[in-house]
Amino acid sequence: MVFKINISHKGKTFKVESEDEALVGKSIGDKIDGKEFSSDLSGYELEITGTSDRSGFMGRIEIDGPGLKKVLLGYGKGMHKKPKGERKVNRRPNGLKLRKTVRGKEISLDTVQINSKVLKEGSKKFDSLFETPVEEKTE
Repeated sequence: MVFKINISHKGKTFKVESEDEALVGKSIGDKIDGKEFSSDLSGYELEITGTSDRSGFMGRIEIDGPGLKKVLLGYGKGMHKKPKGERKVNRRPNGLKLRKTVRGKEISLDTVQINSKVLKEGSKKFDSLFETPVEEKTE
């Protein structure tokens, strides 16, 4: 299965696709070497910040394993809009909560997208990764 990997650094994102199954078993929050994603990223140190599976369920760092789980969430990651109507679970200060399906923090073969950020930059500058090679014209 192809992993779509987003690597962000100072507001810019570099997108890579990888079929390497060495990423299976890694978790959100793990620090990894950039060579595992792409040979262009040798010398980089990256941290996995999030995942998403083929159905769109996001990975949560609080949930162990790679499986799906229904959890009670307040507003934040995984909750975008306030629900219409009054659905009060409790009267605590943290407000309304809804039960949502999310995936665990471990990367599996069901994972499609992996988000990461740069912790340490390698010898090749991050901006130079975006440059496309210029083809020479022959006449």
